[in-house]
Amino acid sequence: MRRAPVADLLLAGALMVLGVAGLAAPWAGNHDRSPEVAGAVLVVLAALPLAVRRAWPLASLLVIAGSTAVYLVRGYPYGLILAALAVAVYTAASRLVMPRALLAGALALAPLAVHGLLPGGGSVPGAIASAAAWVVVPFAVGWIVRTARESAARDRTLQAQRFAYEERLRIAQEVHDVVGHGLAAITMQAEIALHVLPKQPQQAEAALTAISRTGKEALDELRATLAVVRSGEAGGERAPQPELARLDEFVGRMAGAGLAVTVEVTGAPRRLPAAVDLAAYRIVQEALTNVLRHAGSPTAAVRLDHRPDRLLVEVTDEGRGAPSAAERPGHGIPGMRERAVALGGDLTAGPRPGGGFQVCARLPVPEPSS
Repeated sequence: MRRAPVADLLLAGALMVLGVAGLAAPWAGNHDRSPEVAGAVLVVLAALPLAVRRAWPLASLLVIAGSTAVYLVRGYPYGLILAALAVAVYTAASRLVMPRALLAGALALAPLAVHGLLPGGGSVPGAIASAAAWVVVPFAVGWIVRTARESAARDRTLQAQRFAYEERLRIAQEVHDVVGHGLAAITMQAEIALHVLPKQPQQAEAALTAISRTGKEALDELRATLAVVRSGEAGGERAPQPELARLDEFVGRMAGAGLAVTVEVTGAPRRLPAAVDLAAYRIVQEALTNVLRHAGSPTAAVRLDHRPDRLLVEVTDEGRGAPSAAERPGHGIPGMRERAVALGGDLTAGPRPGGGFQVCARLPVPEPSS
């Protein structure tokens, strides 16, 4: 943006010098009038406004069109003054709204039309050709450039809006996974505490302790997730994210909530990309939370199969086998599927033939760069 005024000053200066020099050229005397100071002044008046053409396109065009009209009516030879007019027309068409741009084009056509109709001004077809060359073509090019610029701006705006929407969905999914698991575990422990409180107060105390611990852990993880959002906006260092290496901690919390989970790791475990690691952890977390909420099963099994090109994540239970509330849009299974698809993988979920429910995610793992 800072270079534009300098470029416009150079353009105005070049057309001014070359236009005045053109008046003194040998062929200039072959026209109706000999070169004189008035012609040079008109050339200067037509070139100077180009220095501010971007800031005041219509005013610049008015001055240039007026100077060009007087120049042609006085019979001076065609020259670079018409180039100044063409540049002004282009600028007006590329920067003004349609009604004002059309007005600017009409003002630019006036000097050429008047000159073509005057005695000795040439033929009507010649005037039409001049108008097309010095006004119509620059106007069309300017309008095309303006349309392309506005279209690109709209595309950038839509892209920014789409990115912001996707980012909000991602953050909402993270918060849902953290809070959803914590609330499910707390609800289960609260039901246990209420059930055993009259006869087994010690077991109720253990359940309340588990509620306190689970609430604190969920709150800590929620704070870490929000810290990631804040640090990402500020460009700071990102907080650590959950990963499969911490899966044993989560399984321990599920056991405290009344769900016994077994974990089986097969294949050749290796360091996973951060996005895959986080997605696998969140899928296991959400799937086990759904078991705790809806399946009515005391046990669940997790299998992590490390294959050369992908990670297979399976979570199974022996409960009722119905997805129930997990199928609500934007939660549960849809949220897990979105995580898998975002990485180029897929996820299937449904009742097992022999009873129970199964979630199976296939997450591509790119080859490590050498």
